Order: sequence, then C-alpha cells, then structure tokens
Amino acid sequence: MRWIPGGTSSDIEDRRSDGGVSFGGFGGRGLGIGGTLLLLALSVIFRQNLFTSLSAPDASYGDRSASNGRTAGEEGEVKFVSFVLDDAQATWERLLPREGTQYRHAKLVLFRDITESACGTAQSATGPFYCPGDERVYVDLGFFDELSERFGAPGEFAQAYVLAHELGHHVQKLLGIEQNVRRRQASNPSARNDLSVRLELQADCLAGVWGHSTAQRKIIDESDVESGLRAAAAVGDDRMQRMATGRIHPESFTHGSSSDRTRWFRRGLDSGQVKSCNTFE
Repeated sequence: MRWIPGGTSSDIEDRRSDGGVSFGGFGGRGLGIGGTLLLLALSVIFRQNLFTSLSAPDASYGDRSASNGRTAGEEGEVKFVSFVLDDAQATWERLLPREGTQYRHAKLVLFRDITESACGTAQSATGPFYCPGDERVYVDLGFFDELSERFGAPGEFAQAYVLAHELGHHVQKLLGIEQNVRRRQASNPSARNDLSVRLELQADCLAGVWGHSTAQRKIIDESDVESGLRAAAAVGDDRMQRMATGRIHPESFTHGSSSDRTRWFRRGLDSGQVKSCNTFE
C-alpha cells in the first residue's frame, strides 16, 4: 500500500496501557486464536458455551515492560491503522449521503488482552469486532501477527481489509440493516445463522467498496488486492472449522465460506457501489 505515515487518528481510543488482566490464560497471548478455534468447535459439538468455563480470573498479570509491552513496530501499526481508519471514514462520509444517510464516525479501540465494551467483555482471543451498542471497533494489534503467521494472510492490505470489514458493520448500523437483521433473527431463530452469514458477507462487500476507492487513488495495486483476498479467504468458516477439527459443518456457519467471502469482497472492489452489496436478495 502507498500511504504516508501521520499522527494518531482522533477517532482512536487507546486502552493498551490499561493493563488488561488475562482471564484463565484467555488473553490473546494466552489461549491464542488456535485455542479459540478449538473451543469454538467443541462448543458447537457439545452444544455448550465452553468459553464460560474460562471466566475465573487468573491471579497474575502477564509480564509487562515499563512501556506496557509497546514496541516501535507496534507504534508503526498504530500509524497504519490510523491512516486506514481516517481514509475509510472519509470515504464513507462521501458515499453514504448518496444512500440518503449521513455518516457518523465510529471509534477504534486499541486494547491489550481484555477490555470492556457495550457488547460485553472484549478479549483479544476472539479477534476484532464491531459493537453497535457503542459504535466502536475493538482490536488487539496482536491479531495482525496471528493473521499473518497462523492464517497465512500477510500484508498491509490484509490488515486494512479486517478494519474495513468492521467499519462495514458500522455502515450497516447507520443504514438500519443491522437492526433489521437482529429483529428478523429474534422472530425466526431457525434463520439466525443464515442471516448472520448474509450480514457478514455484506460487510465484506462494503470493505471492498472502500478498497475500490483506494484503487482509484493509486493507494493499492493488484498485489494488495490479492493480499486482501487471501485475508478474506483465511477467515472463512470452512477454513477455520477445518483448522480446528478437520471437519466442516456448513449448518453452523456464521460468517460465510472462504469462497463466498472472497467473492463478495471482490464484488465491492470491482463495483465501488453500496447497491452491489445486497446479500439479502
């Protein structure tokens, strides 16, 4: 990606110095993404939320340096996510009024291990997520190492895709889509997973809409696009289930298969239009 490092975005809320406690080794550097996948698979198999068994607090804090583990490399990542956040939100400020809706900025919360959100406790092992209750995206920067090393999706645009996907959920809330889906899920529980998949695939497409804008401005090239597509494929339900258990259970998908995620991300990249992202048809 061709970007110029600047300062820290005014929309970033940095909680990395809050000293998050690791619960039962469930912080991102305790259990890790791999352990999370295993617990997720076992929860599906046994139809029981096994994550609750990790709620007892550990007596000790993880080792922290005087700077709370911050490194020059991590501060470089803060500048990068600041660029992506500001650029994506500026893009949506321009595009969303065409859909009859004014864009309202989301906040990006950087944390380490664990923090609180309006949607409950945020833990790094669960990966980045958007909370509609407080309109914040929650990210532990350590996830990007997992994305590159464990999931085989290196590159800056792979990281940018993750952030743009979460901001896509914010756009869905502003358009009223997220609220409508939640009502439909409540009224028809048997359709909960299918609706969840459609919501996630639409967020992938919306991430692609922003990507289209960056391509027009020569910020990314085809190699960056391939990096983003690898990231979308890396977090497909089928791939994650296969990594965790060696089996695939399509009926339990909540985010979509690798092929579906890359297809919808590519659709947004190619079209650059919100109307092309209707996954509910």
